[in-house]
Amino acid sequence: MSTEKGTISIHTENIFPVIKKFLYSDNEIFLRELVSNAVDASQKIKRLSSLGQFNGEVGELVVDVKFDEEAKTITISDNGIGMTAEEIKKYINQIAFSGATEFMEKFKEANDANEIIGRFGLGFYSAFMVADKVEIDSLSYQDGAEAAHWVCDGSTSYEISAGTRTTRGTDVILHINEDSKEFLSKFRLQEILDKYAKFLPVQVRFGTKTSSEPDGEDENGKPKYKSVEVDNIINNTNPAWTKAPSELKDEDYLAFYRELYPNTFDEPLFWIHLNVDYPFNLTGILYFPKIKNELEIQRNKIKLYSRQVFITDEVKDIVPEYLMLLHGVIDSPDIPLNVSRSFLQADGNVKKISNYITKKVADKLQEIFKSDRKGFEEKWNDIGLFIKYGMLSEEKFAEKANEFCLVKNTEGENYTIKEYYEKVKDINVDKDGNIVYLYTSDAAQQDGFISNAKAKGYDVLVLDGPLDTHFASYLEQKGGEKVQLKRVDSDVVDKLIQKDEKIELTLTEEESKKASELFTKAISRNDMNVQVEALAADELPVSVTLDEFMRRMKDMAKTGGGMGFYGTLPDNYKVTVNGNHPLVKRIVESSDEEAEKLAKQAFDLALLSRGLLTGADLTSFVKRSVEMI
Repeated sequence: MSTEKGTISIHTENIFPVIKKFLYSDNEIFLRELVSNAVDASQKIKRLSSLGQFNGEVGELVVDVKFDEEAKTITISDNGIGMTAEEIKKYINQIAFSGATEFMEKFKEANDANEIIGRFGLGFYSAFMVADKVEIDSLSYQDGAEAAHWVCDGSTSYEISAGTRTTRGTDVILHINEDSKEFLSKFRLQEILDKYAKFLPVQVRFGTKTSSEPDGEDENGKPKYKSVEVDNIINNTNPAWTKAPSELKDEDYLAFYRELYPNTFDEPLFWIHLNVDYPFNLTGILYFPKIKNELEIQRNKIKLYSRQVFITDEVKDIVPEYLMLLHGVIDSPDIPLNVSRSFLQADGNVKKISNYITKKVADKLQEIFKSDRKGFEEKWNDIGLFIKYGMLSEEKFAEKANEFCLVKNTEGENYTIKEYYEKVKDINVDKDGNIVYLYTSDAAQQDGFISNAKAKGYDVLVLDGPLDTHFASYLEQKGGEKVQLKRVDSDVVDKLIQKDEKIELTLTEEESKKASELFTKAISRNDMNVQVEALAADELPVSVTLDEFMRRMKDMAKTGGGMGFYGTLPDNYKVTVNGNHPLVKRIVESSDEEAEKLAKQAFDLALLSRGLLTGADLTSFVKRSVEMI
């Protein structure tokens, strides 16, 4: 073959400096692109053989990645389909650069490197992000083909001549530039291959590793060993998600989880094997980790692949927000390798994939609930947050989750939303027919209020998770007709669930006014409003509560509920003085000094029961208590 020199026809400035500059932050993807090309070439020869269009020996297909620190080269080799000189000119010169002018005009509009490469077919040319010269040495599988050699130094010139390769396949040799020396490191290349090539469908070999094997005996008759170099295959070509669920046992799924996340110690609770081929292609395995009550956990644990080539672990444009709490793999050939965010947001298949995954997750949870409710309840502390998050953010998921979402009361009993409605609809009901779900956000701190509610025969829910302020609002909307939720400490229980029976105040009007003045003076705080109420004599003498609406709005503001206005408002507590309690009667009948001391003591006891008595006020309370004893 005679040497042929040519010029790539570009009507604007040189494309390569632009590639280098624009793609610099993503320059490691050059290795993904070139290894993926080698894998494609390997799979093509296998395909041709199966179709009877190649009668030679396919052999063991392997992609080799090697580097030479002294020569400053990285070589990616395959024994795939190979290329003739004409094919190199067609696929490397013409196709890659057919859109070069358009590229130069539009590259500034692109959002990221993947979009640049994907839009303009520049996968191979990502090599020039790290190399100032690239060579191709290739021999086609075709009978009588001659080896061809292509070289380009990053200018618009290239040269094709006879190649030196004697076996079928292709070598791509990168001469690494000064700015990219980091890639002439075994550790750095291994890191990239672990990320992008861990599950490629063709064996990838990187470097070598040593092993010991017997080498006779020494002079004392003891066995000798010698070090030998053996192939170092760095990928699993047949990962669990590519197999049929019937081929896998629980231990296989768990082993694959550890393969995905080698530094994770907790095992997943259960998993879903995804497999669909219409109206789109999708396979994968999603694992449910132990989430408990920590919403701020590490995201980006779902890895997106295309034909076993890793694309990204930022999948928020493919799966709903709440599903990002899951771990695992999604693989879809309908999502191109060089995928950009703008593509994901606009592609119709992506929305279908998102809806499909949502349905599969809901179906799996419902299946577990129906087949093993006891086991489901035992896992609730680990998956409850995930389910509530999904219900609050995805209506389609919520429709199904209503059947298996659990609520727990202070007795530790679990109910579905419908079951709980049936349990309390005739018990926790007020004079207007409203069904009031009393709940606690901190059973230990709110124990006094819980005890009072139980004494009246009412049931109390436990809603103590980071999303439960929002979930309380959800239950009001979806939990059943005329349902209201009120935290058990947001008022005295007779005000939370008002009945028809009216309790008369035993204090006279003058005594009631005096009680109000005494407690207002004893409290002397702007955020406390005193009200004398007619309550049962066995209720507490003084209660400190925070209005349900205001507290809930402030809690939502803290968890990013868009309630900014309420989040800036100060707490405004209500101090309820039980005008029918004997202690209050004693206070109003005492001398001024004694009455003020008793009022202060009763108020501090109410604060103490709420965990609101701290610092100097707590010290004064302790001293006063000692004196009074």
